[in-house]
Parts: sequence; structure tokens; C-alpha cells
Amino acid sequence: APGQKVTISCSGSSSNIENENVSWYQQLPGTAPKLLIYDNNKRPSGIPDRVSASKSGSSATLGITGLQTGDEAVYYCQSMQAVLSF
Repeated sequence: APGQKVTISCSGSSSNIENENVSWYQQLPGTAPKLLIYDNNKRPSGIPDRVSASKSGSSATLGITGLQTGDEAVYYCQSMQAVLSF
């Protein structure tokens, strides 16, 4: 319901979520997925602070407070190994 809070969980294993960085995406109908969270809990510019995320072990969680009708969408989590360049 509008104004409330929702949490979305994503579970994996020690070979992915636990040891990798998690990103979250929002896909509105008819549009490409939009990045909401990267590096487990960082928001790109333009993403409001009512969107947050955390990770514990092999589970990741996305939280959205102050729900709005525009938040109705499909949400995806992605785990990705960090790449170091030298």
C-alpha cells in the first residue's frame, strides 16, 4: 500500500552473493532495467534515500520505504565478482 515499506530478499550461496558485490535493478513495464543499488548498498545519483540495501552472508535485501504507485515493478538482484585492474 502507498506509504508503507517493502523488503525484497535475494538468497544465494558462498560462491556468489557472500563473496561478490550485489546490485539491484528495477524494471518498469516496457522499459529497460534501471540500476538502483551497486556494490551491495550504494545508490547511483538520482536514486532517493528511501531505497536501501544490505547484505548478510549469502542473502541480500532491498528495502523501499514510503511506497509510491510508481514503485510497482519487477526487481532483480545480481551478484558480480569485483574485478581489479593493475
